[in-house]
Amino acid sequence: MTSTVVVREYAYLTTAPVVVNTLDRAHISESAFRWLVELGQQFRRNGLPLFELDSQKLLRLDNYVGVLESPCGTVIEVLPKHTTEQTSAAEARALLKRLIKTSMQLSVREADFADVERFEMPIREWLITYFLSELEVLLKRGLQFDYQVREEEARFLRGQMDIAKQLRQPPGKAHVFNIRHDLFLPDRPENRLIKSALVAVCSATQDNDNWRLAHEMLSQLLQLPESSDPRADFKSWSTDRLLTHYRPIKPWCEFILNQHVPLSVSGGWRGISMLFPMEKLFENYVAEQLRRAIGSKGTVRTQLATEYLCQHKGKGVFKLIPDIEVVIGDKRWILDTKWKLLDVYDGGSTYGLSERDFYQMLAYGNQLLGCSGHLMLVYPAWDKFQASKNIELFHFSQTLTLSVSSFCLTKDSLASTTEVYRKLLNNELSEEAHTSRRSAR
Repeated sequence: MTSTVVVREYAYLTTAPVVVNTLDRAHISESAFRWLVELGQQFRRNGLPLFELDSQKLLRLDNYVGVLESPCGTVIEVLPKHTTEQTSAAEARALLKRLIKTSMQLSVREADFADVERFEMPIREWLITYFLSELEVLLKRGLQFDYQVREEEARFLRGQMDIAKQLRQPPGKAHVFNIRHDLFLPDRPENRLIKSALVAVCSATQDNDNWRLAHEMLSQLLQLPESSDPRADFKSWSTDRLLTHYRPIKPWCEFILNQHVPLSVSGGWRGISMLFPMEKLFENYVAEQLRRAIGSKGTVRTQLATEYLCQHKGKGVFKLIPDIEVVIGDKRWILDTKWKLLDVYDGGSTYGLSERDFYQMLAYGNQLLGCSGHLMLVYPAWDKFQASKNIELFHFSQTLTLSVSSFCLTKDSLASTTEVYRKLLNNELSEEAHTSRRSAR
């Protein structure tokens, strides 16, 4: 029997009795708790803190969001914590869906499933729904077949005779031919992965419509084998132009077959699970929105790793990897996103900003901008840091400045993106004016 627990980042999961499950504290079964403890130990060995174990009956989640399915049937849905107040699961779930679709650049056929968002569909069922919609379109266009060589013994000639084997044929089998021929079959890596994902969906879905549609399509793929090595088959996924119609379904197969979770989750139990670090989702979302706003005027790149903090014996030491680089013409900006609820009212004179982050931005400014230009820290907007709140510029020097901006996730992201874009341009213009006045003096 499947049970679902819905919480958000940094929530507490416990085996002790809980009066009412909330997004910040929920009860789970003993078996699910033990599985999470074992899973967390594997995560920690890989340098990924999934949670902190406070006691034998209580653990605290970290900043990973998504879905975890335990062997006992417990589905744990972890949603973003974009405010300290209690919010509805539907609001947080809608935010997570938007972040995943945008940051992973997933193709979603909203026109075909316009009614889906009207329901509080869990993340797992949402994932299954769109996987099935893409698969339905693919099956209508037809699976890609390929020629495969078969070598066998037969009583009739077909294809080519294997002369070397035939000459070694014993007299008692002189009437049997050793032949080699091609068969036009759908047994390709892409199709095997689709079959494996569909089988997983059939056993996992709890939605009646999804169950019916999944089994209908499974009946069309009965002759197709499942993938025995998904990782190898994903590496063999062809990018040939004849398989262009396969591209939209690939990321959904990766989700279903646990390719978007750390290796430790994929081993052993293979429930439908997906986990994302929220800071990465936020970074990708901001970058993608900026990319759309700037368009052809410039370029937006993420995780730029071209410079080092210092040189030692002729080699770079400590690689610098800023989150986002924006280039428009001859202007260049460096942005770093921080998934942290910044309290600008109770944070004192420094607004609760981290000194460590400022040292990091100073290193970016020195090495990437040549001590002249503009840097920006981007935080999610919430009640204590609204998009309308302006924080004055921080000056590392007369030529290097840093601004702090909020990015609204719950309302119109385009307006928030435009505000970030405007701040970049305005700060650059004000810095140019400041430099001109200094030169005139």
